[in-house]
Amino acid sequence: MRITVCELGNNPDDIRSDWNELARQVKHESSALVVLPEMPFYPWPFVERRFNREAWDMSVSTHDAWMGRLGELAPATVLATRPVDSGRKRFNEAFVFDGVRYRRAHTKYYLPNEAGFWEASWYDRGDGTFRLVDAAEAKVGLLICSELWSMADATKYGRQGAHIVAIPRTTGKTTVEKWLVGGRTCSVVSGCFSASSNRVSKDGSADLGGTGWVTDPDGKVLGTTSRDKPFVTVDIDLKAAAKAKKTYPRYSLFQRSDKS
Repeated sequence: MRITVCELGNNPDDIRSDWNELARQVKHESSALVVLPEMPFYPWPFVERRFNREAWDMSVSTHDAWMGRLGELAPATVLATRPVDSGRKRFNEAFVFDGVRYRRAHTKYYLPNEAGFWEASWYDRGDGTFRLVDAAEAKVGLLICSELWSMADATKYGRQGAHIVAIPRTTGKTTVEKWLVGGRTCSVVSGCFSASSNRVSKDGSADLGGTGWVTDPDGKVLGTTSRDKPFVTVDIDLKAAAKAKKTYPRYSLFQRSDKS
């Protein structure tokens, strides 16, 4: 199975130009699955500490409009997140788009609230449900950005039989190595491939560091993106994830969880 990860710019011009290049990459590589960054289609608004209704509404409407362009990556299945309104609440919603149908997958539960990432001040926590979704030929668990650090949920996905943990994210330049370590650890505890894409600020408008990755079930890095190579496509064998569930440390973690 071929999976593509990426880094996309933060301002509207970069988003459009990067998207066009990504679409060409996905077609050329015949990707089956594409992971996009967290809320990829509008400049990252959470650098402001106070909630800004106009910026939120613009982000929602812009993402709504971009949903009509996801078919440009078909027949690849797309995994990403978007801002949504639900009654009086606001959420960061992960979704799956298979070229025809949009499916809600998960709402972000673990929300940061610090300089550059005032998310808990802007929108609400999800319901804390972490369930697998079918995407292309794979069973996928989604961890949205800071949710990566909940290794208990990564382990739960592995116990449920996931092949891939997808991690759409928006993270800073100074913490790239830490996040990659988290992705590798996620793979080890879940027995899954991990696949993450990130936003990147090319103009200094926000502290966004790029670097998408794909790691195998034992934490080996199979590919990373960079400013010079913003799109990476990797062939993965889903059977390797199934086999990894029976090896250390997964069998120990899964057994302990089953008895708890």
